[in-house]
Amino acid sequence: MSTGQMNFVVFDADGVDAAQFPPRHALLVGPEDVPVEGDVVLNDGALQCRKRVQQSSGVMIQFQVAQPGENPSGNGLGLLTIQTCLLPERDRPYLLSIELARHQIMFFLNKLEDWGLFDLPPDHEVMQEFESARSAFTEALVAQRKADESGEPDRAGFCPNADRQAARSLAIALSAGEHLTLLQADRQIRARLAGRAYTDAVANLKRLTPEIPPTGTPILIPGAGQVVLHGLPQMGCAVSPGQFGENLQRAVLNSCDFITMPMRWSDMEPSEGKYNFTPTDRWIEWAIRTAKLPVHAGPLVDFRAQSTPEWLYIWENDYETLRDLVFEHIQAVVTRYRRTIQRWTVASGLHVNTNFKISFEQIMDLTRMCVHLVRKLHPASKIQLEVAQPWGEYHASNRRSIPPQLYAEAVLQTGLQVDSVGVRLQMGDAQPGFATRDMMSLSAMLDRFATLEKPIFVSAIGAPSAPIPPRPFRPRVGADAEDAFEPGYWRAPWSENQQAEWLTQAVSIACSKPYVQGVCWQELADAPSGVPPEMPHGGLLAAGGAPKAAFTRFAQIRQCLREGRTPLALLQQKNG
Repeated sequence: MSTGQMNFVVFDADGVDAAQFPPRHALLVGPEDVPVEGDVVLNDGALQCRKRVQQSSGVMIQFQVAQPGENPSGNGLGLLTIQTCLLPERDRPYLLSIELARHQIMFFLNKLEDWGLFDLPPDHEVMQEFESARSAFTEALVAQRKADESGEPDRAGFCPNADRQAARSLAIALSAGEHLTLLQADRQIRARLAGRAYTDAVANLKRLTPEIPPTGTPILIPGAGQVVLHGLPQMGCAVSPGQFGENLQRAVLNSCDFITMPMRWSDMEPSEGKYNFTPTDRWIEWAIRTAKLPVHAGPLVDFRAQSTPEWLYIWENDYETLRDLVFEHIQAVVTRYRRTIQRWTVASGLHVNTNFKISFEQIMDLTRMCVHLVRKLHPASKIQLEVAQPWGEYHASNRRSIPPQLYAEAVLQTGLQVDSVGVRLQMGDAQPGFATRDMMSLSAMLDRFATLEKPIFVSAIGAPSAPIPPRPFRPRVGADAEDAFEPGYWRAPWSENQQAEWLTQAVSIACSKPYVQGVCWQELADAPSGVPPEMPHGGLLAAGGAPKAAFTRFAQIRQCLREGRTPLALLQQKNG
């Protein structure tokens, strides 16, 4: 039952009632940006948000952000998922564009403080851009006040001019935020390349305690809220066991410090009790004996539809049997590969809880069992727990799920010996949790997980090289289809060049973080026809093995890091 309601007025590009405005990806968010239960619907040109909890909340929504001065029908800054601030209930509706711009301005100021960039002079181009955004926001407020005083006819007390100025402010503030993010990333990556980030952390720790960890181990400064790692981040790629050939091997050698074997349960044990290890064996044998590359593996347990064998659904309502099957599966796989794998991702996305519906206690029990079992079978390995859909949109509609950070915190508070937390950073696919966001949101999300005080591994990062049409999402084969899901895009509709541009910024930002241990691209090559991909068009290579622009850029970023150069210089070369 609804406990409260907020309404937002929406105008279309021509400044008239937006009767057809699509409230895509719309949901309510509460404190700490955690999604909360509620309904968001369009009714008579107003976005109606019905809350089911008694707390201040904001709305998160997919929004077309136009470049300032650009034709509103242009690509602009992209079709991005953004949000408002937390807002109190009131009888009069809010103007959506004003509240989105207000949040973006506050977001910029918060990150300016978090990143210690208040020393930027007023004439710096980023600060000038931000001041333009703030000025446009003020103009929007003034326009609305004048409309209120004059009583001119408009939509629910709001005028189109205020909406236009607010949309302009939003676009400028979002652009300024991305520029600020790249500036911070460049500063951090230079400090990391020079070794200053680690040596400074050691010096700060010496002021607090005489006991200094051995050189090379992660440094955790009490009260700092994150670890600082020694050395450079490692760069790697997930390789599908179903594809194997010399062109793929060359690509790995030219671009990767490690490979990740996905080990999807549906591939490893397609029929109950009958394992198919051969495709995985040949990649691991090549990596260990020929390429001399470290091999990471997993997730061992991942209940996404594409990773779950059909025969396992027989036991979806029998947790004890399901748990036993998980135990036996982990035991079989880890026992076979424990001499070759350096890092195990033991489980992924259990907190999402959309395919197998299990309780909170069962989620935590399964997590504990997975970690303890792999630790027992392979004590020398690194143990990693993976967080999927890190913005947690699923939690707005699934009461049995756990918000991503809350799940990670709950696991670590139990004292489980987890060496790192993996985070999946995938955007642009037509399925829940893959909506496209701006670069400052990406950077801030990583910072949020850094407060876990564990090394972070970006275990799957990716975007497509071609648009993925909205398509009905089926949680699993045979289930009823849900509404078509619009993936959005960043800056321009997805293409090979746009994928490479997104990769350059996203991977460079991740590598700049002093707590990020490694970055893994989601898939080496696009899947052949008829084979379910991790993401359509999401590989660094085409299905036939031809390199895309993203592959060249990925290899260049790795080379820059090895040579002690900032990879963000690649953007300047492109712009030049």
